[in-house]
Amino acid sequence: MANTYHQVYIQVVFAVKYREAVIANEWKSKLFGIIGNLINETGCKTIIVNGVEDHVHCFLGLKPVISISELMKTVKAKSSKYINYNRLTLSRFEWQEGYGVFSNSHSQIDSVYKYIANQEEHHKKQQFKEEYLEFLDKFEVPFDERYIFDELI
Repeated sequence: MANTYHQVYIQVVFAVKYREAVIANEWKSKLFGIIGNLINETGCKTIIVNGVEDHVHCFLGLKPVISISELMKTVKAKSSKYINYNRLTLSRFEWQEGYGVFSNSHSQIDSVYKYIANQEEHHKKQQFKEEYLEFLDKFEVPFDERYIFDELI
């Protein structure tokens, strides 16, 4: 649309169902590349996708005509289809229902990028659940901890 200008940066965080550590080093960079391409195919702009064995962080420039819920529905469905089609996990792969989404200003791009790029080191010191709850607190997102993650019973 002519004369429409935007600058909307968001970080989306989502987990493997039950936070299982199944994203293997052998194929995670390929998966993250696929997720980045899926984001770009919507008209949004991937800045970085990274994560560890149980969750993913996506930092992107959101195109205003794209809803975050539709973006994530597409990204999660198509990336899990890729994992299952290629039989990358021993059992059927699923993402956890839902996600966290947090907005950032232009001045934060560098620090958010570095934070996401450094996920391996970061998670040597902090578990994902702690990190996620910290994000919710930092961004003052109200939540009920009972509904944050499905637990494997």
